[in-house]
Parts: sequence; C-alpha cells; structure tokens
Amino acid sequence: MKILVTGGAGFIGSQVADSYIENGHEVVILDNLSTGKKENINPLAKFINIDITDKKIRQLFNEEKFDVVNHHAAQIDVRRSVADPIYDASINIIGTINILEHCVKAGVKKFIFASTGGAVYGEQKYFPADENHPVNPVSPYGITKLSIEKYLHFYQIEYGLNYSILRYANVYGPRQNPFGEAGVVAIFTNKLLQAPQPVINGDGSQARDYVFVGDAVKANLLILKDNTSRIYNIGTGIETNVIELFGLLNELTGSNSDKKYGPPAKGEQMRSVISSEKIYKELNWKPSTPLKEGLKRTMDYYKKNK
Repeated sequence: MKILVTGGAGFIGSQVADSYIENGHEVVILDNLSTGKKENINPLAKFINIDITDKKIRQLFNEEKFDVVNHHAAQIDVRRSVADPIYDASINIIGTINILEHCVKAGVKKFIFASTGGAVYGEQKYFPADENHPVNPVSPYGITKLSIEKYLHFYQIEYGLNYSILRYANVYGPRQNPFGEAGVVAIFTNKLLQAPQPVINGDGSQARDYVFVGDAVKANLLILKDNTSRIYNIGTGIETNVIELFGLLNELTGSNSDKKYGPPAKGEQMRSVISSEKIYKELNWKPSTPLKEGLKRTMDYYKKNK
C-alpha cells in the first residue's frame, strides 16, 4: 500500500513510518519540521516539507494517490493549548479537516487518527477507562482531538471514509523531545543524565498510563488490517504516579537526585489510565514492554544521543 504519514518526522510518527517501510509499504512523510527532526526521517520514504494547513496539499494528494493516511501531525502540548486555544484549534482541527477534505477528493481508502486516551476522557469516573467511558476533556487539546473523532464519524457517514481512531495513553520512548513541555519521561531522563534538577509539578501524585512507543507502533501496523470504523484505546491499564516514575528513572540513571517540587500545571489531569481490552479481543494487540524495561531503553537512547 501507499501510505501518507503526517508528522512522520516526529517521535511516534517517524517510528510508525519505519515500521510500514519494514513491512513492505510505500511511505510518504509529510512534516513541517516544527517539532519533528530530519534525522528521524527514514531514507526510504519520500519527504514533503509542508504544513497540514497548507492548500498545496491538494497537489500532493492528486499526484500520489494514497491508499491510507496515518495522521500523527498535531499540536500536542496540553499546556500550550490552555495558553493559546486558538493556535491549538488552527492546527488540530482546521489542519486535520484540510487533510480529510483531500482524502475524500482523492479517494483515500482508510484514515488512521492518533487521538488521546487521557485527554478525551477528562477526569475519569472509573479506572481504567474503556472506550465507552464518558468523554469530558478538560483541556483545549483534548477538545480538539475529540472534535476530530466526531468529524471522522461525519466523513464516514457522508463519504464512506473508513477510519481507525487510536486513543493513546502516555506514549514514551526513544526520539521523544526532551526539551518541550510534554513528555515527562524524556524530560526527566535527559535532566537526570545531564545533572540539571528536574521539577515535579504539584505534589507528584498525578498518575498516568505509560505505554512504550514500540507497542504503539505495533498497533498502527495491525490497524491496517481493520476495515471497520472503530475507536481503540492503546494503553497498559497500569497507572504510575510522577513520584514513582521519578524514583525509577533516578535509579536507572544512577543520578540520586533529590525531589524538587514546583507549582501544579494548568489543565493537568490528576489520574489517567485506560483499558485496551477491546483491541486485544478484536485484533490481538496488547502491550509487551514492562515500564522498567521501556525506561531503560529510553535512557540508553538518550545516553547514546546526548
């Protein structure tokens, strides 16, 4: 198949592109390199440096005739979405609709959307959350992701566009940006290796479901075979709070740093953990990387690439 991977120079998207190529698919990467990196781009992929909001995308779709679009390009920083919801919506909603419009016009068969399992559910009513959990996002980022899920339902009903929505837990691993505001594993690992003191937001009791990037990539490969328009959680069902995470990374890096606390972050949920029973039952996907092993692989990557 010929597959377009938007955000294919980024943390998750680049590794999805690698997996598709390794499995014999033809891949085109679309990325504006605002957060993605050239060194992440697979040399066997065709690379297009363009923003998802650009009208020139029409020409790309007309020329390439994609079978599948895997959409990872996004504004992913929850805190930035709170500070600038207009910018967040301009990328995550308007940019995605721009891609969807051209999918329909060019006859794309399937659209895979990287959504969020934490932010769309909001403060959970039960743990872990399955796909039927009420969706009450508490950040503009979560609202925009949920909005696109609703748009996908519209495009499927109106135009017959088949879609798969992957609601990720907190994905971590090699290639994650350690200098942004999102991605606590990458930020903590980099700082503990380099000696500056990491800061724990609030009291550190915030809990998340951490899923290794390699496991998320496997879900993106499996989903190519799914011809139904469905939503799947991609997580471990296990929650780890920030203090526990800090302790594991402190041990693995040998840093022995003391805990330093800062003010709580605006728009941050207290607990988020999701169930992946649905995709296990239907596509036999389940996470295979224990947290400590995934953290070690991540730490080894930053040691090598510091």
